[in-house]
Amino acid sequence: MPRTSAGILLYRLRPTGPEVLLGHMGGPFWMNKDDGGWSIPKGEHGPDEDPLAVARREFAEELGAPVPAGDLLPLGTLRVTSGKVLAVWAVEGDLDAAAARSNTFTME
Repeated sequence: MPRTSAGILLYRLRPTGPEVLLGHMGGPFWMNKDDGGWSIPKGEHGPDEDPLAVARREFAEELGAPVPAGDLLPLGTLRVTSGKVLAVWAVEGDLDAAAARSNTFTME
């Protein structure tokens, strides 16, 4: 059975067209690597976890802010290059990028 992830695609509509929020993976493995390093806020979940709850939790953990209030539009699932099956919801909203704070971790 493939590993599963869930995430939220935040978007906003502008006169020039839609804009989406993508984050760049951090840490030493992604330093100076832009190709393939951009993604929506997402995280893995187990078979007994609610994917939408996981998507909300990961958004808050990765950005330091809750998912903006609004109607969540299920976009479906897809298999990503890592082989995981990713479930995605979209929500229209705005995020103060200057106030966003990513989570941190210690790595040996």
